[in-house]
Amino acid sequence: MWHKIEETMENGQKSLSEYKKYCSDYAKKEYLYRTELSKRLLQRRTEGLPATILSDVVRGEEDIAKLKFDRDIAEGLKNSAEKGTDFFKLYAKLMDSQTSREWGQAKF
Repeated sequence: MWHKIEETMENGQKSLSEYKKYCSDYAKKEYLYRTELSKRLLQRRTEGLPATILSDVVRGEEDIAKLKFDRDIAEGLKNSAEKGTDFFKLYAKLMDSQTSREWGQAKF
């Protein structure tokens, strides 16, 4: 049982490390997307593109859409890693409860 607890703690630490990495990657991609989007919106507006269609047109441009796509994937990976971390926390609690039940009822 102790081996299983140690293994769970290791997996939880790895998952937390991945989560931190994915959070950083997501923040970078969000930054790139937002800055490029705002530059392009301003550029197209100065070119005379009507404000009513400006947002849709710019978000549909291939390079901006690719940045948003990359950002969305990074967000999904971040969320997935967060759920994985939550799973290991829950699993550790279940193992703790099981250990308490088994060892708490020991009769000498």
